[in-house]
Amino acid sequence: MQVNDKTYWELCIKINPLIADVLCDIIQSEFECEGIVTEEETYKNLELVKTTRDTLKAYIIADSLDFNEIKRFFKEKRKELTDAKIFDFDLGSWDVEIKKQEIVDWSKKWKENWKPTKISDKIVICPSWEHYKKSANEIIVNIDPGNAFGTGTHATTQLCIKACEKYMQKGSLTADIGTGSGILAICAMKLGAKNIDAVDNDPTVIETAKNNALINKENTINFKLGTSDILPSSKYDFVFANILHNVLAQIMPDLKRIMKKGAKIVLSGIIEGKEPTVKEAIEKNGMKIIEEMRQQEWIAFVVEKEI
Repeated sequence: MQVNDKTYWELCIKINPLIADVLCDIIQSEFECEGIVTEEETYKNLELVKTTRDTLKAYIIADSLDFNEIKRFFKEKRKELTDAKIFDFDLGSWDVEIKKQEIVDWSKKWKENWKPTKISDKIVICPSWEHYKKSANEIIVNIDPGNAFGTGTHATTQLCIKACEKYMQKGSLTADIGTGSGILAICAMKLGAKNIDAVDNDPTVIETAKNNALINKENTINFKLGTSDILPSSKYDFVFANILHNVLAQIMPDLKRIMKKGAKIVLSGIIEGKEPTVKEAIEKNGMKIIEEMRQQEWIAFVVEKEI
């Protein structure tokens, strides 16, 4: 089907979901890509009933495609990664199926499958364009993530929200490191935080986070461009750090610096097999793990600063 002399194609690629971000980068750099789906979830009455995670779908624009060339391209890219031995797990087959698709706005299409999601006992994450009638004990957080990370569907985000609900005291001074869409900062405010400083080193997400705060009428969150090193020492009672494991290990001294004595931090974004790196950094900085939380292949540590 032609529109403006171009055709939409769907590439379905079999992968190990752990490698999804790497493959997304390859596709976006090599193709005119309108959208990528890394995980498809089906909910019934707010409960997840089905997840498809081993197939990445990319929607690209091209006048025509040489199917054999496309398949050869992905085989070669996979071989480059395996030869480099960057990853110590199987990458999946990277077998490719190619389908011609109807013309749609893929930047809007993904929204159709994102429905309200109950994350914890209290928190329900609701897309800003969806209507949800809450029950008496539920707290609604409306999110429009734009290009920022944080829809509430990813395990790393959900682990942070569950830890916040369990460990953060009302009236806490809170910091959110790598705020993305602002979802964690907003959840914390709705759960009773007194003040929140939320930082991110990506300037493109700050306006998204501010907009989500406005949607939720949480206008007192202090969103700042930067990392934990711009925050004051010994200020915070509770901290979120939902970042890659190697970054967590690298900035652990600074995370400890901004925490009060007795403060707690939830460290998320840790893939199975990489937790020793983070544990070593926690121990090296004299802090104590009080809970290890797991969801799918992701791990989060709730850590306390004792001194």
